[in-house]
Amino acid sequence: MKVKIRTKDFRFSMPVPVSMIGFVVKMIPDRVFEDIRVHTPDPYRCLITKDNISMILSECLDILRENKGLEAVHVEAADGTFVSIKL
Repeated sequence: MKVKIRTKDFRFSMPVPVSMIGFVVKMIPDRVFEDIRVHTPDPYRCLITKDNISMILSECLDILRENKGLEAVHVEAADGTFVSIKL
């Protein structure tokens, strides 16, 4: 799996074994999640947290292993914030 995050002040790119997903999500800075929440509609804004993302990914490990190469997350904001997660 490949994780890429870019903001104005921050760049993060890292290949990650699927079994280490929970650890990698915990390493992402909180301000990345704050930037994503700013551009998310109000009823869903509270759901974008490290804990929720980590839980969802850990529940889907078997599916993630079956679909290598699939881009699971692709977010581009108007301010240049970019998040991409490829399996």
